[in-house]
Amino acid sequence: MSGSTISINGAFDGYLSLPPKPGPGVLVIQEIFGVNTWVRSVCDMFSRAGYVALAPDLFWRIKPHTELHPFFQEDFNTGLDFYGKFNVDKGMEDIQAAITTLRGVKGCTGKVGTIGFCLGGTLAYLSATRTDADAASSYYGVGIDGLLGEAGKITKPLQLHIAGNDPYVPQDALKKIQDGMKGKGDVFVYPGLDHAFARDTDPKHYNAEGTKLAHGRSFDLFKKALF
Repeated sequence: MSGSTISINGAFDGYLSLPPKPGPGVLVIQEIFGVNTWVRSVCDMFSRAGYVALAPDLFWRIKPHTELHPFFQEDFNTGLDFYGKFNVDKGMEDIQAAITTLRGVKGCTGKVGTIGFCLGGTLAYLSATRTDADAASSYYGVGIDGLLGEAGKITKPLQLHIAGNDPYVPQDALKKIQDGMKGKGDVFVYPGLDHAFARDTDPKHYNAEGTKLAHGRSFDLFKKALF
């Protein structure tokens, strides 16, 4: 396993983590805190499991190489500010460019899945409707209930992992998602868990049992869809 920086379309960078032998690709889509230590660790987790993992710098139009940490209040506030400035449509163009780049990386066998958290969870859902990704796994995406009009475009396997006590996904939104995703993808709800339950650098929100279950489902999805 080795980590390095890769250029995407000559416009922005991404963190690339390579496995010891060729394998399919996984695009790791950031939270509102940029490609930070935790996002890189997720890439490394996938490369250890045999995937070529890439995390694109999606905030490059706002501030390239943003690296924030949610346990610092100033960083948290900056992340919220960047989230408000982020252009989702442009971001999805960047994600497609990153998927295409990843497919061309030496050692990538061709198929690419996406996995995203928070903002990245929403973008992972949209990657199933707007990109040629081969599978997608979305963790606690915000606002998906308002994007269900695109669900008819889903043709590849998709998982949504939603925290049961997520303040950003109230119960009425969850019900809309469950109804709107019938026949389109799997919706997994984690009772009692909070937003960001898979971020193991955050003791306030992290839940080891829920993370193990969600990651196990994601790995099963990618094993079936990408190998």
